[in-house]
Amino acid sequence: MTFSHVGKINSVAMVGATGLVGREFLDLLHQHRMRIPRIKLYASEESSGQSVDLYEAQADVDELTSDSFDDIEVAFFSVPADISRKYIPYAVNAGTLVVDDSHAFRMQNDVPLVIPQVNGQLLRDFDGPIIATPNCTVTPLALCLKPLHDRYTVNRVVVSTYQSASGAGRRTYEELSKQTISLMNGMSVDSDFPHRFAFNCIPQIGGTQEDGSSEEEEKIVLETKKILEAPEMKISATAVRVPTFCGHGLSVNIEMEKTFENLETVREILDNFPGLKVLDNPTANIYPTNVECIGSDCTLVGRIRRDFSVPSGINLWIITDNLRKGAALNALEIIETLYSYRAMA
Repeated sequence: MTFSHVGKINSVAMVGATGLVGREFLDLLHQHRMRIPRIKLYASEESSGQSVDLYEAQADVDELTSDSFDDIEVAFFSVPADISRKYIPYAVNAGTLVVDDSHAFRMQNDVPLVIPQVNGQLLRDFDGPIIATPNCTVTPLALCLKPLHDRYTVNRVVVSTYQSASGAGRRTYEELSKQTISLMNGMSVDSDFPHRFAFNCIPQIGGTQEDGSSEEEEKIVLETKKILEAPEMKISATAVRVPTFCGHGLSVNIEMEKTFENLETVREILDNFPGLKVLDNPTANIYPTNVECIGSDCTLVGRIRRDFSVPSGINLWIITDNLRKGAALNALEIIETLYSYRAMA
């Protein structure tokens, strides 16, 4: 996707500019040469005063306050949900359009939850103040389910996610690095987390719900159904934090109502869908890994194979750069899609 419309925006605020997603967002502005005349960078009181890279220079980061959105056209939020809930109303009151990366508003009926390649048509007549971008595992999952659901009607999905440290923020990312270095040097590890992260897999992301699922697993189920407009779809999720630095992987089992023709047709359907790229030749050791996904604008799909335990089932391995397409890039694509519709009006 080109960003000709984003490049015409006069003023942007990046809330969470010192975080991993915030920095990815600023990198994307530079990579795609989106020279926005006025960019304001905001972070918490603890992080304000830092400098970050912006257009081959250093830019100062200011403290986020209730007055941060005067004369700001678009604000991107990549901060914890409680911060979004507190400060987005100030942005809305200032007349700023908000794209929020937290889960604060995702399930509100009047807030579109958007992946442009999947349900960008929701933005055609949108004139509200807030657009939500999905959980960073929901984006790759919905991208793959959409073309299959349109063709064969997906009845049931079982997904296990393998989520990297960067998905939990800079603190967890740095914790993994420190623990890995310490253990490789024969040193003991102290952790602020319930379990050691380095060389370990943790099968819980977020708090535990009454039904035993984690917060992350609940998000996967509810957000996927909302985006696909498929409340009847049965989805079961297990979310695991794994000791990789970037890239979220998903092992997905899909049961469909209609029988698919053959695996080659499934590969073509997925590979031809915008935002997806198939890498699938296991006999030649070709399938997507974290290494391939880093820096890619596409969600990568491989290990496409038939599930013989049901009449029409397939298994997929999916991986995406969670900081890029899972967050920052999707936010930019949302704005590009919205403004392109407005330009046609």
